[in-house]
Amino acid sequence: MKLKGKKIGILIESDFYEHEIWYYHYRFPEEGADLHFLTRLWGQPSLTFKGHEYHAPFECHESFEDIDDATLKSYDAIIVPSAMVSDRLRYTEDIKKLPPATEFLKRVFADQSILKGIICHGMWLVSPAPELVRGRPVTCHTNLYGDVVNMGAIYTDKDVVVDGDLVTGRSGGHAHLFAKQIIEILAER
Repeated sequence: MKLKGKKIGILIESDFYEHEIWYYHYRFPEEGADLHFLTRLWGQPSLTFKGHEYHAPFECHESFEDIDDATLKSYDAIIVPSAMVSDRLRYTEDIKKLPPATEFLKRVFADQSILKGIICHGMWLVSPAPELVRGRPVTCHTNLYGDVVNMGAIYTDKDVVVDGDLVTGRSGGHAHLFAKQIIEILAER
């Protein structure tokens, strides 16, 4: 129970990679973590999302939009998963404003005590706020290489890269390595 007393938030939306999300769903609580899946609920009490490959349903009851500063501080880690989750979450009604999920991510990055995990296409959620990763070593899916270079990040050709309070993973297929690194870091804190 390496994560007893630790609280982890994972962003979720439709077209999630089922293998990755189900792995986290079981693996983090197996280590004792208090796990929360967070999304933009659009004023609804819950939303059911479908996975990308098998269209498996996943119901979410918690919104990141309602998280005040004290509640945000209670999280030990926030994870942006792979697949199309971040692309869907970067929707904004006003293109002159940051997407609410990116605004939330900016709040997370402002607190160095919160471990940030971004894997694969999760980097899409960072693209409207490139200053969050500018000058930092990261990895991502090979399809996003140009994106992270354009954000000013330092692409590192590894499956998992750790830079202080930021852990990045190459792809959803590396979720086990990514989660292992997050567990190790949180266990040491």
